[in-house]
Amino acid sequence: MNFRLKTSKSTAERLKFLQNSTGLTPNILARYAVVLSLKEKQPVNPIVRDSAGQEFNRPTLTGKYDIIFKALIAQREGREISDEEYFPGLFNAHLERGAILLENEYRYAGNYQKMIFNLLDRIPEVKRA
Repeated sequence: MNFRLKTSKSTAERLKFLQNSTGLTPNILARYAVVLSLKEKQPVNPIVRDSAGQEFNRPTLTGKYDIIFKALIAQREGREISDEEYFPGLFNAHLERGAILLENEYRYAGNYQKMIFNLLDRIPEVKRA
C-alpha cells in the first residue's frame, strides 16, 4: 500500500501559485482540485508520467475524509476500486486535472473570495447569505 504521492512539476507550480494567492495550504487546495475534477464528465488518465513536483503523504492530502474521497472516486469510476488503484493513481490523476481547473477558476474570478462564491453558486443546495 502506497501512502505517498508526487505531483507533476506543473501541478506543484499551480498549487504554489494558488497558495500564494489565496493563503490556503496545498493540501486544502488539492482537495478542492480533486472535487472539481470529479465533476467533469470525461474520465481521467491515471498514468502521470511527470513526478518532479511536490510530494504529499496520504493523511495530509485526504485527512479524515480519505474514505469519502475513495467512495467519490469509485462512484465516478462506476465500479469498486482497490486501495492500490485509488491512491496514488486515481487520486493523483484527479489532482492533476483539478489543479488546472482550480487555477482557471481563480484566474477567472480574480480573487479568492470571488472564486469561492463562484464555486458555491454551482452547488444548488448551498445558499449564500
